[in-house]
Amino acid sequence: MWLIIGLVAGAALLALVLWLKGRDIKVAWYEWLIGIVGLLLLLFTIQNFTGSFAELEPTAAYMFLLVTGLPALILLVVAWQLVARRQRAGS
Repeated sequence: MWLIIGLVAGAALLALVLWLKGRDIKVAWYEWLIGIVGLLLLLFTIQNFTGSFAELEPTAAYMFLLVTGLPALILLVVAWQLVARRQRAGS
């Protein structure tokens, strides 16, 4: 399962880079860093969520969604908004 998730994540990252280059959108290094940290935290959350359910611990699984999943989504949205706002300001 994680091999497939890794392949999908890699393909999505490649598609994102090609899409950004095609639209001539510049992304700063810190925006990449925030996005990658958010993505890694999201993958960590998915792994621990599925693992906790496999061990029949639904309370721990839902706590992982709250404690690590919510910050992961916030980081991803922050990275997206930084790029979008800088792009709008430059246009």
